[in-house]
Amino acid sequence: MADKGLTTADLDAMDDAQLSKELEKAKAELFNLRFAQAVGSLEDNGHMKTVRRNIARIYTIARERELGYRTAPGTEE
Repeated sequence: MADKGLTTADLDAMDDAQLSKELEKAKAELFNLRFAQAVGSLEDNGHMKTVRRNIARIYTIARERELGYRTAPGTEE
């Protein structure tokens, strides 16, 4: 079974700086996968889907924190 990527529990445990670092890493990975696909050397097309969903999860967690639905670890209200 393939790796499903990051879970929301994993992302909830990260603070904002770690979350943005993880987002940068995922975007760079997606860029490299797109480049490999264009060249024709990409073997696993399903991995692109996983990376795109990870990026969407990160954006969702960040937006929910911005709106106050979630809190970053270490912040008390």
